[in-house]
Amino acid sequence: MSSIKRIAVFTSGGDSPGMNAAIRSVVRTSIYHDLHVYGIYGGYDGMINGKIERLELGNVGNIMQRGGTILKTARSKEFMTVEGRQKAYDSLKAHDIDACVAIGGNGTYTGAMVFLEEHDFKIVGLPGTIDNDLYGTDYTIGFDTSVNTAMRAVDKIRDTADSHNRLFFIEVMGRHSGYIALHTALASGAADVFLPEIETNIDEVINHLKLNAKRGKLFNLIIVAEGNKSGNATELSKIVQERLPEFDVKLTIIGHLQRGGAPSCLDRVLSSRLGYSAVEALMAGKNGIAIGVVNDKIAYTPFHEAIHGVKEFNHDLISIAKKLAI
Repeated sequence: MSSIKRIAVFTSGGDSPGMNAAIRSVVRTSIYHDLHVYGIYGGYDGMINGKIERLELGNVGNIMQRGGTILKTARSKEFMTVEGRQKAYDSLKAHDIDACVAIGGNGTYTGAMVFLEEHDFKIVGLPGTIDNDLYGTDYTIGFDTSVNTAMRAVDKIRDTADSHNRLFFIEVMGRHSGYIALHTALASGAADVFLPEIETNIDEVINHLKLNAKRGKLFNLIIVAEGNKSGNATELSKIVQERLPEFDVKLTIIGHLQRGGAPSCLDRVLSSRLGYSAVEALMAGKNGIAIGVVNDKIAYTPFHEAIHGVKEFNHDLISIAKKLAI
């Protein structure tokens, strides 16, 4: 028999589409097993300040299709201190909470790992980040929706680029990860893509653009991850405009549009599977793990590995994108 009687769920760090579906899954699975379930509002900061409320079925009705997170999210400097984490622990104990489900990214996992090491508290993590950069899962909650949002935006830009024979530099999110940029570039038929993981030679890009112009292709799309080491889209577009003054170079930064909107079917299903698995894992006595999906199967990865492991980048997709962009 499980010793877990009360579970709390919270979201931390940047929001991502599908978090609400994950919250709903945790709540409904807990109630199915006759467990009490609580929501912590405002991430670790809410945990410290006791912003904890009991959740019932009605609290998570009609939220699956909504972006953002009903539990709100925040980054907490106080939780980074020993004193802050002690306050958080005291707050959880005051509500007789036995275990937590943390939904967030690398920083969320790091906080969870330190917390359980200090207080021997049961906690598991779900990968909630649009960047898809967490080790131990093929996809993170929100990635598919974000890529689709970016792709639809690029499709609209393609229409105007084609109409006016323009070169568009389009910046997408990804400070340390190029997954959004790479998938968007491949899905939108971009002429080139700049990623944080790989150094892209600007001379090669310029030569590619010249060749495209010679064969009569006068509009091009170039996707840039915001964390690209060679420069962001603003900087790169200026370089190209100086070296190719005959091109009509334009710039678009998609920005936080990628964080919002109704989650895709894939994200809703992924979130539902992960939320369900989190409760089942806690009831089975598992602790200190990040729960993901690898090869379409639920996978458990210790927090330390999930935090420090390096997710292998798909170089095949880069090769495909470049070859199809001829």
